[in-house]
Amino acid sequence: MTSFTIVKMFGVFFAIMNPFVNLPIFLSLTDGFGVAERKLLAIKVVLFSSVMCLVILFGGQAIISFFGISVDDFRIAGGAVLAHIAWSMLNGDDAASHHGSDQERGNPKVLSALAFYPLTFPMIVGPGTIATLIIYSGKASGLAGLGTIAAVLAVILVLLLVVFYSASLFSAFMTQTMRIITMRLMGMILLAIAVEMIISGLKTLLPGLLG
Repeated sequence: MTSFTIVKMFGVFFAIMNPFVNLPIFLSLTDGFGVAERKLLAIKVVLFSSVMCLVILFGGQAIISFFGISVDDFRIAGGAVLAHIAWSMLNGDDAASHHGSDQERGNPKVLSALAFYPLTFPMIVGPGTIATLIIYSGKASGLAGLGTIAAVLAVILVLLLVVFYSASLFSAFMTQTMRIITMRLMGMILLAIAVEMIISGLKTLLPGLLG
């Protein structure tokens, strides 16, 4: 993979899994928790997210092949999901498909359960993350390519751990204005990437239509 592709990949995963955008949700879901409980929850979230990402990265292709779905089919579907999430971000809303519904986020605050749902899934490793992982794994050439994707994910997950682990500290500095600006910016980047995914998939599936 070229350095440009790696930087682009980092931008995609950072936009979808953005720790700073997800931080206010983490704080609201852990309202009433002590500092030690929040730190333990942050570690659990990153562990669950890492396992899910690795399973999808190395097994996602086999899963979609089992259902008779091509990478290009998934690219279009994934682009549509990303576009929906990005549009919600541009409008300052949380997409229920990515962050869970209000009812889902209102579940009892049991540490292990909360760490997986809804914090890991669908907030961190939601439909957009899953679709992007499968698409990039389809483009990767051998274990080296998959290793590069895993390395990029590792950087994002380390950032996620640092932000969530220090949630109480970051909350004191991250204003509502900063959160809104970050969400709008990431939303625009994500929407542009989603459009590219859809067009790329359509070009392969419908070459005559798009020339």
